[in-house]
Amino acid sequence: MESKKIEELLESVFTCREQGSRDIASILNAVWDGHAPAKSGDDFAELESLGLVRREGGDVALTPEGETRAGLVVRRHRLAERLFHDLLDLSNDLTESQACEFEHVLSAEATESVCTLLGHPPTCPHGKPIPPGECCGSARRTVRPLVTGLPHLETGARARIVFIAPRFHDRMDRLASLGVVPGAEIRLQQRAPAFVLEVGETTLALDAEIAGEVYVKRLEG
Repeated sequence: MESKKIEELLESVFTCREQGSRDIASILNAVWDGHAPAKSGDDFAELESLGLVRREGGDVALTPEGETRAGLVVRRHRLAERLFHDLLDLSNDLTESQACEFEHVLSAEATESVCTLLGHPPTCPHGKPIPPGECCGSARRTVRPLVTGLPHLETGARARIVFIAPRFHDRMDRLASLGVVPGAEIRLQQRAPAFVLEVGETTLALDAEIAGEVYVKRLEG
């Protein structure tokens, strides 16, 4: 089985598991939905022979090696989604189609560079978690991120909100009611004792914890 097929099948197992499903029938439905089209249940027998999955009755689970490979392809796909959606402003359909191609061609080095440039995003544009890489836990930064946390923005700087990763869901609703949403342009007025932002005609203050959940792209001028 070619590498691309293997990756797409492993990706399907991984994403179906996120949704609480492990049975082969559901995974095949996801496969027909876009990952590894025109494949059959017999492919899982081959994946099992390669040591990548383990079949348990009608269910399928990833082996440790399969987990690693699936996590890497999911990471590449979701980082590519962020790249095309947030920085290149592509449509949702084009973002998805391009991400499906890039997940198979990004090298390990390129993946880490993309992640660093994006500011190590925790989620994709759909809110699904991005499996972290080595760069995410490293204090060393070799390039300046294009997307960074609000606390790293300089006083007086203008930026566009790219994504928000709140610890609690109700925070997202509260921020949205204040106009703090992806795509909104802001200017940081002050950093202490609270982060004071201009959002349109509104000025508001955020405490440090909430500010740390807002990720922005600096705007020039």
